[in-house]
Amino acid sequence: MDRSLREKGETIRRRVLGDDYVDRAMNQADQFSAPLQDVLNEYCWGMAWTDDGLDLKQRSLLNLGMLVASNRMHEFGLHFRGAIRNGLTERELQAALVQIAVYCGVPAGVEAFRVARAVRAEMADEGAI
Repeated sequence: MDRSLREKGETIRRRVLGDDYVDRAMNQADQFSAPLQDVLNEYCWGMAWTDDGLDLKQRSLLNLGMLVASNRMHEFGLHFRGAIRNGLTERELQAALVQIAVYCGVPAGVEAFRVARAVRAEMADEGAI
């Protein structure tokens, strides 16, 4: 594994998802699942998210669409929170979710708005928005 890329990936993962989430994910890993955390930090976050071809807002928008399209709503919720942390506005997120509903199907859009509403409420309770 590439230690430098893994460290850069963990840094960006923390920036997008927050220290609490990353600490919890890494601390809950056991001997069996710990290698997955390395893969996530190096490959997903290190290779993809640190490439300068797209900015963080663009990456967040892509992830939101792909996660709804693949029916990964738990991950969608994490990345919706990350999209807010990456600076996407309420209006940008609203427009993205409407477009997601058109292209992924209205039931998927309804679920995306439901998850987004719950994440926004959690973040408001935390004082994060």
